[in-house]
Amino acid sequence: MLNNEYKFTFEKLEVWHLAKDFAKMVYLITKKFPSVEQFGLVSQINRAVISVPSNLAEGSARTSRKDQAHFSQMAYSSLMEVACQLQIAQELDFLNIKELKELRKHIIELSAKINALRSSQIKALQ
Repeated sequence: MLNNEYKFTFEKLEVWHLAKDFAKMVYLITKKFPSVEQFGLVSQINRAVISVPSNLAEGSARTSRKDQAHFSQMAYSSLMEVACQLQIAQELDFLNIKELKELRKHIIELSAKINALRSSQIKALQ
């Protein structure tokens, strides 16, 4: 963990911290998937989930609210991609229903916070 002398803008966002923690959680879960899926579903889920905090970070560096809102939308879209892929993983028995329900709780919370951030960015445009 870095010391708190200086924080980048994205590091000050609660939603970014939640997205980062969710990405770590998903990475740990996908480690348990069958090795045959390493270059298939695991790779796809991990790329999508890492895009959530990454897009929030990139958006925070943009100077226009329109650009910021665009990257918040991209983060939300990646999160929905993860939700879809985790559902498929559960149906393939790579996840149990309890794990999926727990992950979906995080997705619901995170999606609400991303949408709230995007709404505030859009309101600033008006």
